[in-house]
Amino acid sequence: MDWLLPAVGMIGAGLLAGFAGGVFGIGGGFIVVPALLIMLPLLGGDHSQYAHIAVATSAATIIVTSIRSTLSHHKRGSVDFEVLKSWAPWIVLGDGVGVVLASHVDGTALKMIFATGVLAMSMVFLIPHLSKLVLSDHMPGGALRVGISGGLGAFSALLGIGGGTIAIMVMTMCGRPIHKAVGTASGIGTLIAVPATIGFMIVGFHEHGLPWGSVGFVNVPAAAAIASMSILTAPLGVAAAHSLPPSVLKRVFGVYLVVIAVVMFRSALKV
Repeated sequence: MDWLLPAVGMIGAGLLAGFAGGVFGIGGGFIVVPALLIMLPLLGGDHSQYAHIAVATSAATIIVTSIRSTLSHHKRGSVDFEVLKSWAPWIVLGDGVGVVLASHVDGTALKMIFATGVLAMSMVFLIPHLSKLVLSDHMPGGALRVGISGGLGAFSALLGIGGGTIAIMVMTMCGRPIHKAVGTASGIGTLIAVPATIGFMIVGFHEHGLPWGSVGFVNVPAAAAIASMSILTAPLGVAAAHSLPPSVLKRVFGVYLVVIAVVMFRSALKV
């Protein structure tokens, strides 16, 4: 029965990740990574590898969660496919950079980077002036688009997240409605997660001390358990997102990010 507790934990994480992914367009990585860091010691393996496994496995689960969320948002007309098409090549390129960086960063540093990035992003949604900030009526193009989308891919692959937070920030600052930004961010999660997952499988293939069922840094049983549950709750999250006023949705998202940042700081510092 040693498998029971981690199985229940993974199922719970999948249900929450799917709902959060639907609400916020984030892929659920902000829930999956902390949950995996708690559950992985129960699966065995070298603790020094846990942060990398959590990030890589989270990326694998995001494939399913983000596709499910994107389809649900699309039914409500909330996905901008032109943005997805124009950002895709640079996101994939940035993904590769992020995977390589993650493979060279130790676990504690990876947690600290994750927590710091999440906390910084939360301020955009919690500070009224920033949450209402509109810098342009047009989405970025040219070199600025390459820099933002490539950086988004690298940062998201490094942290095992779907990149929704950054995408939502950019789109809302360019005058896009929060619901359209959330729906499009779900699609960006898919663009990030597929190449990131493949990359983590490759770079971790010859690593030692990985838990049973791992292909490279991706733990397949954990990914399967989480993803299978996220499919069920992602549409519920989408429905919840469209029932909330934009201002409330932004504040809820900001608070959610602060909580995750605190959890990750505690894990990194072993408080």
